Amino acid sequence: MNGKARSGGAGEAHTLTSVTITDEGLTLRGDGDFPIDVMFDDRRIFSFWLQRDTEVRGGENVHLWPPVLRRFLDGTTELALVDHVSGDPLHVETVQLGSGTGRIAVEDAQGNPMGLDKSLRLSRLFTSRSAEHLEPLLDAIGTVLGALEEAGVKPFLAYGTLLGAVRDGTFIGHDSDADLAYVSAHEHPVDAILESFRLHRRLLAMGYEIVRHSGLAFKVIVRESDGSPRGLDVFGGLMRGDTLYLMGEVGHPFSSAWLEPRSEVTLAGRVFPAPHAPEHLLEAMYGPGWRVPDPAYKFETPEAVRRRLTGWFRGTRVGLDGRWERFQRTGGRMPDRDPSKLVKWVLEREPDLRTAVDIGCGSGRDVMWLARRGVDAWGLDYFPRDFRAADRRAAKKGLSASFEWMNLDELRSVLVMGATLSRKPGPRIVLARHVLEATDAVGRENLLRLAKMVTRGSGRLYLQMRSSDPESRRAGLPPLALERLRAQVEDLGGTVLEEHELDQHEQPVAGRSSAPTPFSRWVVTWDR
Repeated sequence: MNGKARSGGAGEAHTLTSVTITDEGLTLRGDGDFPIDVMFDDRRIFSFWLQRDTEVRGGENVHLWPPVLRRFLDGTTELALVDHVSGDPLHVETVQLGSGTGRIAVEDAQGNPMGLDKSLRLSRLFTSRSAEHLEPLLDAIGTVLGALEEAGVKPFLAYGTLLGAVRDGTFIGHDSDADLAYVSAHEHPVDAILESFRLHRRLLAMGYEIVRHSGLAFKVIVRESDGSPRGLDVFGGLMRGDTLYLMGEVGHPFSSAWLEPRSEVTLAGRVFPAPHAPEHLLEAMYGPGWRVPDPAYKFETPEAVRRRLTGWFRGTRVGLDGRWERFQRTGGRMPDRDPSKLVKWVLEREPDLRTAVDIGCGSGRDVMWLARRGVDAWGLDYFPRDFRAADRRAAKKGLSASFEWMNLDELRSVLVMGATLSRKPGPRIVLARHVLEATDAVGRENLLRLAKMVTRGSGRLYLQMRSSDPESRRAGLPPLALERLRAQVEDLGGTVLEEHELDQHEQPVAGRSSAPTPFSRWVVTWDR
């Protein structure tokens, strides 16, 4: 059936005039742009906006199934498309997806219902949780608020938790975690960071598990009554003149009078502190339309604000938005003893080599192989757990193999590592095997900058790469344009000495396709 729904906010009727559902996704025709809930057997799975979140094909709007959901789409369900604001159905149809014959169940391994939050992360949403399950989270909110207060800050509910309390008096059903915030009395970012780590240590001492997001934000892990983990985010902020900066999305004109003295709001029957004028903070977070529910809300942080928050506080976390996570490889497994063909090729050409640096070392197999041959070998990677086993083995065997964390998307990380390695004995070489495909333009430029610092006057950079890489495309990264890469090398004063085009099987990067595809090897040097 196709149907008409009336927006609860403005009284505007929305209509879907045609809907086609396939294994690829949803193809729709309708009027205007508004949020739609996708329901499987009367349970919301995710939401999207008719125009904003679709692509136009032949005059129709196409919404592909979210990748994280595809593994569940094998069976039958009654699929309903519902106007989120009014709750009225726009289309209801029993569909069969994939080749399965049973009912589609979007659940975790324990059979708990799951759905996608506004960031399209698969989670156990509040709408599927009973009051009994949420009691530990409410208890933790009260305890953490009290601990933060005792530590000298004035915390309050924030983001979706504040929004749910003000608008509905409870958690937002399509949300999956809770948010707290405070505004530091300090105006300098460094002082605010030191304060945040002091709060972090206090909560650790109370027995909480903490995961740090940035210099001014961290997550407290709490357990629901059934043992399920639930995140409680603590966002710090500060006032700079007449602007409030609050992790993770706010840089907005603000008055300190809107913060204190704090008011109170009710959340799921409990009373918690809120800013003095919570509507002003909600407008800074969600815009003037914050009163209208939007389960697919997307933060659109101004670029100037994003860069400032990143420069002050995110630092080492740059790039942890999925780009690198999609290329996470070994999960800490012991490395293969067999080296890559690239590193064997390099050592044949560099018999006097004394120091080697492997960028994107993964499990560390090439680093260990070089160290066994007397080379002072260094492995750099964004995921320390990948090389942890190799690091332990190197220490046990007394090998000259060192492993360090580094982020190619964060200039400070690159410069510190470059300065350190440029002082090691020469000849020095740098290897980067299928790293350029796995990062963006900033990461590529920083890789070249690091290689220049390490090898200038003492050695060469050896690159292996594919200009067309399926994994990179799936991760949303731009293709590697070799001519653009050459220009980047030359802009940094480098020269591509050699280019080798190969069409042969190479050991795969762990976790990625092993199909043999053409790839390139470059040898790069810097003389200025």
